[in-house]
Amino acid sequence: MEFLMKICLLFLCGLISHFVNMIFQKRNQQCYMLGYECFKAADDRKLDTDACVKVVLRNKNLGLDQYRFLLKTIVSSGLGEETYGPRNVIDGREEFPSENDAHAEMDEIMFSTLDTLFEKTGVSPSEIDILIVDVSLFSPAPSLTSRIINRYKMRDNIKSFSLSGMGCSASMVAIDMVQQLFKTYKNQFAIVVSTESIARHWYCGKEKSMMLSNCLFRNGGCSILLTNKRNLRDRCLLKLKCTVRTNIGYDDEAYGCCIQVEDPQGYQAAAKAFTGNLKLLLPKILPVWELLRYAISTLRKKSTKGQNLSFNLNLKSGVDHFCLHPGGRAVIDGLGKSLGLSEYDLEPTRMALYRFGNTSAGGLWYVLSYMEAKKRLKKGDKVFMVSLGAGFMCNNCVWEVMKDGLEDTRVWEDCIDEYPRKNLVNPFTEKYSWINDECLNFVRLDD
Repeated sequence: MEFLMKICLLFLCGLISHFVNMIFQKRNQQCYMLGYECFKAADDRKLDTDACVKVVLRNKNLGLDQYRFLLKTIVSSGLGEETYGPRNVIDGREEFPSENDAHAEMDEIMFSTLDTLFEKTGVSPSEIDILIVDVSLFSPAPSLTSRIINRYKMRDNIKSFSLSGMGCSASMVAIDMVQQLFKTYKNQFAIVVSTESIARHWYCGKEKSMMLSNCLFRNGGCSILLTNKRNLRDRCLLKLKCTVRTNIGYDDEAYGCCIQVEDPQGYQAAAKAFTGNLKLLLPKILPVWELLRYAISTLRKKSTKGQNLSFNLNLKSGVDHFCLHPGGRAVIDGLGKSLGLSEYDLEPTRMALYRFGNTSAGGLWYVLSYMEAKKRLKKGDKVFMVSLGAGFMCNNCVWEVMKDGLEDTRVWEDCIDEYPRKNLVNPFTEKYSWINDECLNFVRLDD
């Protein structure tokens, strides 16, 4: 009997030790955000109405039909007059971009945001253990991560990764990658740089579907500093609660579409990926009573095929703020309707799109910065980030605000008091609506 009691005692001690280790391990696998910095170009890079017209008129491939298409697209895009274009486009060299143009664009975005990030957080480049750069359309050799390592003379044992081909949702892929690495490596600092190469990919043809990118995409990017050092949690801005990634590239329809092309094919693929993603994410972020209420209400009515993307769930029971990808007005309207959001919820995304345009993978961080500049974020609040990208992918995550008093205006410093803008009508409507005059059908517009 005594021997049996010793065996049971040893088993109980082992079980307790196992659970304690699990709890301790989980406590040390957290992902905290120490800081982030968004890119803001110089004022002479702004693509206002007149600058955009100059760029359009330089393209000799366009006719009246294309001008009308561009006018309609720009007016309905949701972009304002203060977005930023790449230097070579501003200088009139978009038709023949060079490798130097692409490198200069990336260097400016990466190094300016990293310089500010290191200065504000007090973390030295030599302390960085993990570095991830996501740029979909530019993969030079040496890599962009090597370019950063060389500039800041980082350690030779740094773990570096370059992500490409993932479009606007790449930033969430990089964040999830850091979280997974944090489960293996303890006491780490990680940097994520999210941006996109526009300089070498300005379209100069006349295919309407490909002209859309010129109307929506603008220069921008962000550098984010993350850590799993528990002793730094009191200094952190946000804590990552969960991430969910969905890729439906197996579907031919989804594989062939891109969210920047706002046509029925693209929207259906986005809806399909988004629905599958939320099925996995919502049980992780909503309270049990809300899930139970939804389950009961669902059983009471028959489900129908082809149903709209509507979940009849009160997302605000588990989420306080919605940080949506500012991909275009149609994207924002569709996500807002699907999630049952108010104009107050959509305001940060609409304003980020209006002020900075679609900055691809960096876009979510301009939205978050707006929330912070408007002093919306309070300790304990949950922030739901939604990103959509080519592939087709939907990558989402939820952050928890770690402290009160987050009010750094960052890139909004010189204009936050002017927002939200009540009137988002683009000046193109007033200045160039005459292009739609049917009497001009025989005209070819030249300089």
